[in-house]
Amino acid sequence: MCFHVPYSALTMFISSEQKERDSATAYRMTVEVLGTVVGTAIQGQIVGMANAPCLPGPADLLALGNTSASHGINDTEHGISLDHTKVAYMIASGVICLIYIICAIVVFCGVREQKGKHCGFQSEPMSFFQGIRLVMGHGPYAKLVMVFLFTSLGFMLLEGNFALFCSYTLGFRNDFQNILLVIMLSATLAIPFWQWFLTRFGKKTAVYVGTLSVVPFMILVVCVRSNLIVTYIVSFAAGVGVAAAFLLPWSMLPDVVDDFQVQNPDSTGHEALFYSFYVFFTKFASGVSLGISTLSLDFAGYITRGCSQPEAVDLTLKLLVSAAPIALILIGLGILYSYPIDEERRQGNRKLLQEQRDNEADSETDSTELANMV
Repeated sequence: MCFHVPYSALTMFISSEQKERDSATAYRMTVEVLGTVVGTAIQGQIVGMANAPCLPGPADLLALGNTSASHGINDTEHGISLDHTKVAYMIASGVICLIYIICAIVVFCGVREQKGKHCGFQSEPMSFFQGIRLVMGHGPYAKLVMVFLFTSLGFMLLEGNFALFCSYTLGFRNDFQNILLVIMLSATLAIPFWQWFLTRFGKKTAVYVGTLSVVPFMILVVCVRSNLIVTYIVSFAAGVGVAAAFLLPWSMLPDVVDDFQVQNPDSTGHEALFYSFYVFFTKFASGVSLGISTLSLDFAGYITRGCSQPEAVDLTLKLLVSAAPIALILIGLGILYSYPIDEERRQGNRKLLQEQRDNEADSETDSTELANMV
């Protein structure tokens, strides 16, 4: 939170032009997803080489009397202990933390804020509690947050359970790191396309098309018979929809901030509040998805580190990566229908803010000339 909020809020302080902010958001999300790809690759490859051996489940124990059925259980992982897995996770965490520190140094040393230029108002900044009341009471922001909450929750349920789904339901225990890597790499490559799409057809249209584009693949990956090649193809295509989920909500947030400035010209210093609540609901969705997944799998009889799982777990995983995310995405898109900031209103806000900045600049020029005459 201490890094993410100011880092994302910098978008409002880099430029006052909507096109430049949209472009900066696209670059930011491209690099952010690329960083996720790097993190997935680093942790996946380090941890993947030290997977702790799985534990035989009830079905495996019943088959122990059958030599052909029992042969091969843990044969390839008999030399790897749980301690080895712990060490691998610690090494991966250390490498990612080092990258995190390097990125923070780059932001601190390489980004220059345009202080006082992102808006033309000279009034005193609002207090914290007044800012919370005004920000949460702004209708477009409240609706956008709800859209973001439901769609994020849907995608996080998919992402959080996809590794288990690949391991147990699809049977690709040793390939799920590579499958996740394909999804994130596809998302990185697709972000420039969605940036072009939103500038061409509008942001609301881009959200609908981009978010709904992943739904057929959520259904397909559950319905199609287990096949590694098909899974890779479906994962690559699903990454295109994941890119829209990464980019478009963050691209719409500056428009809400502009709309708030137009409606509340005497209030300043609110950008961090808008972004902090946005980040909060992202973390909130992550926590809710984790709770839903843990409880659902526990009720289904999930066996930790099991070589196989009961049929109820397979059914639960299918619901968590397909039915539940699709339902949440549809709820979010239903709320988006009432989101009031379309392209016409966005361009109108841009013109009004530009006029306010020009008037403020003229006022400052007149004051300077009067001071020089005196």
